Amino acid sequence: MTSPTNSSPAHDRGEFIRELPGGLRLFTGKPHPLGATPDADGVHFTLYSHHATAVQLLLFREPGDPAPTVTIDLPAREHKAFHFWHCYVEGLRPGAGYAYRVDGPWDIRAGHRFDARKVLLDPYARGVCLDRWDREAARHPGDNLSSSLRGVILETDSYDWEGDQPLGRPMAETIIYEMHVGGFTKSPTSGAAAPGTYAGVIEKIPYLQKLGVTAVELLPVFTFDGRSTLRHNPEGEPLRNYWGYGPVGWFAPQPDYASRPDAATALDEFRDMVKALHRAGIEVILDVVFNHTDEGNEEGPTFSFKGLDNQTYYYLEGPEGSLEGYADYSGCGNTFNCNHPIGAKLILDCLRFWVREMHVDGFRFDEGSILSRGEDGTPLRHPPVVWAVELSESLADSKVIAEAWDAAGLYQVGHFPGGRWAEWNGRFRDVVRSAVKSDPGRIGELAGRLAGSADLYEWEEHQPVNSVNFLTAHDGFTLHDLTAYNDKHNEANGEDNRDGANDNLSWNCGTEGPTADPAILALRERQQKNFACLLLLSLGVPMITAGDEVARTQQGNNNAYCQDSPVSWFDWERAAEHADLFRFWSHLIHFRHEFLDHFRGRYFTGGINRFGVPEISWHGTRLHDPGWDDPNARCLAFTLGDLDEPNGEERNLHLLLNFFWEPLRFEIPVYKGLTWHRRIDTSLPAPEDIVSGEEATTLHQEFYTAAPRSVVVLASRA
Repeated sequence: MTSPTNSSPAHDRGEFIRELPGGLRLFTGKPHPLGATPDADGVHFTLYSHHATAVQLLLFREPGDPAPTVTIDLPAREHKAFHFWHCYVEGLRPGAGYAYRVDGPWDIRAGHRFDARKVLLDPYARGVCLDRWDREAARHPGDNLSSSLRGVILETDSYDWEGDQPLGRPMAETIIYEMHVGGFTKSPTSGAAAPGTYAGVIEKIPYLQKLGVTAVELLPVFTFDGRSTLRHNPEGEPLRNYWGYGPVGWFAPQPDYASRPDAATALDEFRDMVKALHRAGIEVILDVVFNHTDEGNEEGPTFSFKGLDNQTYYYLEGPEGSLEGYADYSGCGNTFNCNHPIGAKLILDCLRFWVREMHVDGFRFDEGSILSRGEDGTPLRHPPVVWAVELSESLADSKVIAEAWDAAGLYQVGHFPGGRWAEWNGRFRDVVRSAVKSDPGRIGELAGRLAGSADLYEWEEHQPVNSVNFLTAHDGFTLHDLTAYNDKHNEANGEDNRDGANDNLSWNCGTEGPTADPAILALRERQQKNFACLLLLSLGVPMITAGDEVARTQQGNNNAYCQDSPVSWFDWERAAEHADLFRFWSHLIHFRHEFLDHFRGRYFTGGINRFGVPEISWHGTRLHDPGWDDPNARCLAFTLGDLDEPNGEERNLHLLLNFFWEPLRFEIPVYKGLTWHRRIDTSLPAPEDIVSGEEATTLHQEFYTAAPRSVVVLASRA
C-alpha cells in the first residue's frame, strides 16, 4: 500500500498523550473528520457517540487477526469534544485493521443498547474485513472479538485516475442498464477470466457498447454480508443475501467482488471498473441503501450503529412510549433515522465520498421515500437530507433517482420532494404491462405514460427526465418471465412460495413456463419486442434490466434476492440463442438516439412543423379518433412531428400499437411532400423486424394492417 504523501501538522494531532506498543505514539486528535484518516505520519480517528460513557479503540496488525495488537482507552477528558471521540496514532500505517468497543447505558426502554464487550465497526470505514464475521455471535450479548467485523485503514488519494472524471451525460440522453456486479459474469457461460468480479464487468464492456446503453446501475456494492446463511432451499442448500440490500459498510466497496476478497483490492478494482466504463462512454450509477442496515430489529446482530448510539441512528418505538423496538418502514427490521443531523451528515459524507474518491456518476436510492420522513416518521415537505442532496454543489452533476415509495405504504411517485430528483415510475410499468397483455380500457393512461407522465410531473414544473421508465427490475419477473408465467414460482427461496408479489400483470401466452411450442415461443418473443418498443420510444429515461435483451429467465422466480445461483446469474449462452432479440434491442436503442429530439426532456407544446405535422397527435384505427372513452379499446396510434426538422429528413414518426388478438387496419396520415417508410414491425421475422432508413420499405397506401399483438413504427422522408 502506497503511503500517503501529506503530513499531519502538529496542531492536527493535538497534544501528545503517551507511547504505545510497537513504536506507536498517541495524541488527542481532533473532532473531525469522522472515520480513520491516514496521513504520512499516522492515522487520525474520530467516532460519533452522544450517549457513550467510554470508548476503546482496537488496532489489529492485520484486519483478520484474532486479537488486537494494541488496545487504546480514550478517556473523555482528553479524547471527547461535543459528541465526538477522537485520537491520533502516530506510526500507524494503511492496511491495519481497527474496531471499537463502546460503553454506555443498557436501557432498552430508553433506546440504549450499549455493550462494552461488543466489538463494533466504524460506519465511516473505507474498507471492511469480513473474514472472521459470525452473524450469530453478534446477535447475543457479550464479547465477539474473535468473530467480529473489522474496519480497514485505507489511503484513497494515491490512485492514478489518468484524468478520469464523472461523465456528466444529460439525463435526456441516458439509457440505464440495471445489473448485478457478481451475477453479470459469475456463470461459467460468461467465459470471464475473473468471473463475478469488478474485473469481470470490464471484460464485458464491449457487449454493453454493442447493446448501446449509456449507464450501468449497479445493485448494492456497499459492503454487505453475502456469506451468512439465511435459510435453506427445499434441496437443503444454503441461501444467502445475493442482491446486497443489507448494508454493513457504506463507504467500502464489497470485497467479495474483488479478485482477492480484501478491502484494498476491492477499492482499486472498483475504481478500475469505473475508469474502464468511463473510457467506453458508460456512466456508473450506484443503487444505495440508506433506509435500513443489516442489524435488523431487536433480534438482529449488533455490529455498528446499535452499539454506537442506537437512539440516534434508528427510528425506535415500543409500548407505552418506550423505545425498545424498531419502527420498520423498510420491511427489513429497522429504519435508519435519515433526517437526524448525524444520520443526514453520514449520508451526505458517503455520497460525496463515492463521487469524489470513486468517480461514480449518480445514485438510485432504495426505498427513497424513507429519506423524506422526519425524526418522528412523518413525511416532510422539505426533508433536510433530500434537500441537502438537491443543493449540494459537490453532488450537483450527479444523477439522483428515488424509488419513491417504502414498505410502510408511503407512495410518492409524482411528488417526491426535490426538484431535480428523478423517480422510478411504477405507474409506467403497471399500465404498459397491463396494455401489452391486452387488458381493455388502459389506452388513455398509456398515452399519458408514453408522453412523459405530465399528469404526474408537469404540475410541479418537472420534466419527462424526472421519470425513469421501466418494465422490470431486479425485484420481480424478468421480461421473458413476464411473457411466460401467470404466477410466481418462488419455491426455491425456501419460504413455501409466500414471498414476492402475487399480482405481476403478466401473461404466459398460453402455457405456464417452458414450452417447445413454436407458436407460443414466437408470441413470447414478439411480446418482449412490444415491451421494448414502448420502453425505448417513450418520453422519460428508460431503464433496462440486465438480460432482458436476451430473454433471461429466473424460471418464474419473482423475488430472487437469495439466489446466488444460475437462477439469478446472467446466462451468456442465451446471448447466442437469442441473438435476434439482442439485435432488436440494440437497433432499437440506436433508433432512439437517431430520433432523440422526440424523446428529450421536454413536454409537448402543440406546435406544427413546415410539413403540417403536429408535434403530437393521437389516433385509433381511424385518424384523430383514439377512443379514449372506449372501455374495450386495445389499440392506439400517434404521430410525432419534429419541430426542428432541418431539411425534411426522416424525423417524423407514426406509431401503431395493436394489443388486440386480431389484425387491425389503421389509417395513416397523409402530409404533402412526405412519404412513410416502415422501420419497425414486431410481427416480422428478423432482420425485417427493425431496419435502417436505407433498408426501410416505402408505403404507397393510406392504411397499414398491424398483425395481432404488434407494434409498428413508420418514419417519414421528404
